[in-house]
Amino acid sequence: VDHSGQYFYVLTNENAQNFKLLRVSFERIIDKTAWETVVAHDPTVTISNITGFKTFVVVEKRQDGITSLHVKWHDGRESSVPFSEPSYTAGLRDNFIYDTSVVRYRYSSLVTPKSTFDFDVLANTTTLVKQDQILNYVPSMYVTDRIFAEAADGTKIPISLVYRKGARDSGPAPVFMTGYGAYGISYDPYFSSSRVSLLDRGVIFAIAHIRGGGDMGRNWYETGKLLEKRNTFTDFIACAEFLEKSAITTRSQLAIEGSSAGGMLIGAVVNMRPELFRAAIAGVPFVDVLNTMSDATLPLTVIEWEEWGNPKEKAYYDYMLSYSPYDNVSAQDYPAMLVTAGLNDPRVQYWEPAKWVAKLRKLNTGTNPLLFKTNMGAGHGGASGRYDYLRETAFEYSFVLMQLDVLSPSP
Repeated sequence: VDHSGQYFYVLTNENAQNFKLLRVSFERIIDKTAWETVVAHDPTVTISNITGFKTFVVVEKRQDGITSLHVKWHDGRESSVPFSEPSYTAGLRDNFIYDTSVVRYRYSSLVTPKSTFDFDVLANTTTLVKQDQILNYVPSMYVTDRIFAEAADGTKIPISLVYRKGARDSGPAPVFMTGYGAYGISYDPYFSSSRVSLLDRGVIFAIAHIRGGGDMGRNWYETGKLLEKRNTFTDFIACAEFLEKSAITTRSQLAIEGSSAGGMLIGAVVNMRPELFRAAIAGVPFVDVLNTMSDATLPLTVIEWEEWGNPKEKAYYDYMLSYSPYDNVSAQDYPAMLVTAGLNDPRVQYWEPAKWVAKLRKLNTGTNPLLFKTNMGAGHGGASGRYDYLRETAFEYSFVLMQLDVLSPSP
């Protein structure tokens, strides 16, 4: 609930999975018949936030995985904050001044560093307030794009791309694709200064916005959890196949990465389609799903039943067993893999990836390297110091670059 002028604005999911926006005047708030719909529910659009000002309210929406900001005046007029890039992340910042025409918002993309902008809704002008300064970085040298793969059931899966200009001019290029797809968390395209070292070596970076996340609304999450969890994995595979079919990359040039629940994703897809990938990084991966969800003495297990299901019920037991990475390791050729763990990890205990790696090493019929690296002083988020974190990132990037046979940066 927020207030604007003489109205209360109410964001609610009552009979509206993706939320709807209502308003009511102060003096009639207890009269439910006086509540009017400002933005009706739309199954393809999620309303994620609102901020009230004296004469208008700003509505933050998400459609096709992209955030937009809309200004709605009390008298019915509407306008939108303009964005020029095809793939980006944006959101309202703290707007503490109530009687103003200026809306402050944050913005970032795979090309644009983290920025803060002011948008004047009366003048329709945008002013850059602050932007992270990246040494020797020239944004115009890089391109961001947004494409769509098609899942087996016909669902369109967004893929965000970023690459250095010229990287796609000579045919298929190396690709490093990441994904998550769990808990309704959106994997928005954001800027990373360390990622530039990959781009400058001709690597294309990709984010697969797969089901299980919140990228495309509540239903996107609901159809990637519990008894529909396998959609998360098949969506990711569909993205990999689309990159190959579109001649963006080849199987021998495709590396993949995911952490935590995203590590489960990596574990599942390398079991299902190992031949699709040249290399894979699984960070602090949740891979022993069935055993962990069966142990109710663990502090996170019971609340996690809402995400994966309770294996005490046969339907959930059988379904988890069908995709749990540890339980589905088989005698086949696996891609080159780097698996990491944290000794002090309270979410995914180190023995999960350790026993998974042991089983992989026993059954793997190929000769690709399988590295296991345990950080003896870290938890679920990896190294916490700035320089330690960068060394960790450099280690992972080095693994990817070696496997993709990409060693030196572009001139």
